[in-house]
Amino acid sequence: MSGPGYLFLGDEEKALVQQALDGWQLNRYRFGESAEPSMVHTLEREFEQRTGAAHCLAVNSCTSALLTALTALGVGPGDEVIVPGYTFIASIAAIVHRGAIPVLAEIDETLTLSPEDVTRRITPATKAILAVHMLGAPADLGELRRIADEHGLFLIEDAAQACGGRYRGRALGTVGDAGAFSLNLFKIITSGDGGLLTLADDNAYERAFAFHDHGFKPLRQGIADADSLFGMNLRMHELSGAVALGQLRKIDDILATLRKQKTAFLDALGELPGVTRRRITDPDGECCSFLVLRFESVAVARGVAARLGTSTLIDSGRHYYGNMPQLLARRTPTPAEHPFSCPAHPTGRRYEANMLPRTDDILARSITLSVGVVDAYLGSGVGITPLSSPAEITAAAQSVQLAVNEVVARK
Repeated sequence: MSGPGYLFLGDEEKALVQQALDGWQLNRYRFGESAEPSMVHTLEREFEQRTGAAHCLAVNSCTSALLTALTALGVGPGDEVIVPGYTFIASIAAIVHRGAIPVLAEIDETLTLSPEDVTRRITPATKAILAVHMLGAPADLGELRRIADEHGLFLIEDAAQACGGRYRGRALGTVGDAGAFSLNLFKIITSGDGGLLTLADDNAYERAFAFHDHGFKPLRQGIADADSLFGMNLRMHELSGAVALGQLRKIDDILATLRKQKTAFLDALGELPGVTRRRITDPDGECCSFLVLRFESVAVARGVAARLGTSTLIDSGRHYYGNMPQLLARRTPTPAEHPFSCPAHPTGRRYEANMLPRTDDILARSITLSVGVVDAYLGSGVGITPLSSPAEITAAAQSVQLAVNEVVARK
């Protein structure tokens, strides 16, 4: 099981890692006489050039990128952050670790935040909207940006699963005030583990850098001023940077392969009875790493999933709020453990199963097929890969057709 980037690892990444090892350069900084920029530094600058982001900061995970983004934008205790009920648990965990309050909102047929529901959940305590580009396709950033601007809120993009994606010509991660990307094994590009953070504002970047590296100014050019919070150590090391740099330089080939494979898979599948495909806000900007099928009933969706040896999206691990016991506490938590759900909190906010009926319905009727990310935990354990041959694509499509036709005929 892996993501597309892993399948594209090759001599380019090896050469960059060997270059770092030849000089025993293991840290992102260059101390002493060396004038050659580090792999991590080069990665950040090339990612800025590719995306048009004002600033890029490499960190050790996308979770760290989200935590750093929230810190840099001043999100903290008592602030509310609107987040979809369909996302990896890390999106919510980052909010909680800032002492802020996650406000769960519905998704729509895009499988991303419903702008209409976001508007309903804004209160005087709301500080930010966290849009998650789930399964490699962009959220409705145009509408979410409009809502954020209208209400004076920050817009943060969780692009963990959508590195290289775009929205109406703009790179994901640059429409919002901050964007977070993952480089783990299941993502578009990988360094094993790691993350990237994009920021639009100079001051936010300085705060982010200080937070990720013990209060230092960018590139350790002095100590940050008194506005800086106590920093942590969330740095990316040089060997991860070398692998990520090699991957970034081939991301266009990766995305082109995914688009070609998804087109072939769709052509082979044809029209399926009782099946609706996911609505994509920008077909030219999606990463094409998944193919989502939505059925008319939960029974049909579960029947097809069982035939294929997969699961519906509502059963896809810690990507659905109802599968997050940390959130749905079965005992009364203390404020130190769960300040966001403690009855003593002034919001009195609670989290319960089935609190997002539209999200529950959409996920219970949907399955996702792999095009590039083979991950049973995410619900994409069956389908094709970037390396699948035309014959393998045809065979995978026939398996899906057979499962759908048999289950629909029985119903």
